Amino acid sequence: MRKLYLIGIGAGNHEYITVQAIKALNLVDVFFFMDKGETKQDLVNLRKQICERYIENRSYRVVEADDPVRDPTISDYTTRVELWHRQRALIYEEMIARQLEEDQCGAFLVWGDPSLYDSTLRVIEHIMARGRLCFEFEIIPGITSLQALAARHKISLNGIGESIVITTGRQLAAGLGGTAERTIVMLDGQCSFNTLLDEELDIFWGAYLGMEQEVLLSGKIAEVASRIVEVRNEQRQNNGWIMDTYLLAKPKAVAQAGLPRTGTSCDHNDL
Repeated sequence: MRKLYLIGIGAGNHEYITVQAIKALNLVDVFFFMDKGETKQDLVNLRKQICERYIENRSYRVVEADDPVRDPTISDYTTRVELWHRQRALIYEEMIARQLEEDQCGAFLVWGDPSLYDSTLRVIEHIMARGRLCFEFEIIPGITSLQALAARHKISLNGIGESIVITTGRQLAAGLGGTAERTIVMLDGQCSFNTLLDEELDIFWGAYLGMEQEVLLSGKIAEVASRIVEVRNEQRQNNGWIMDTYLLAKPKAVAQAGLPRTGTSCDHNDL
């Protein structure tokens, strides 16, 4: 029977690859990559570099397909994403059926971890629910941007006995961030932290975590929010894409943990 691996490859640093992931990479016959366009070619290239670095047997093949674009005319976010997932499922299903033999292993290399804000697992479940293609699959966990963010800022994600919320920029802007002492925000292309009224909140922000172009900023929102927006826009223009995340912490939580209270800025080469 065909087998698929969904392999978490971390937040962008080649050395974030786990030993388990390396072992799985060396079992794969065909890698499936989705092409998101010229501006995001770095994301495909990084996957290819990981294969070249860690796979000993070079007999594997790479199959690429164009990633469908979400329909901007659909106003409801959930409906728009669900349609996108179904479109992806049809493409994935055709690639697997045409390119993967019955006794072979295929793989999708997932940025971060397949279980956290990634669509690959849901797309695979769509294919299985259709019942037209028979295969088994296995998930290999990866280092998330949350873990990389905490490590690079040298902070804990939670305080003693405290809770944390993991949410999106869309939810934060809608006031659905929750009441936890700390909130981790992902997928925030609109810099929703600018909508917060609590100027005492501390923010720990990072982009391209673990990569050469890594940028870190931290401090009180009132003091560093405009700088984060400026740097984010500059980096996205320079690189053609950006992946970033941040942690929001209430002052009491920061003080209890002994974290820095003043704004800091640095790039990968300064650390």
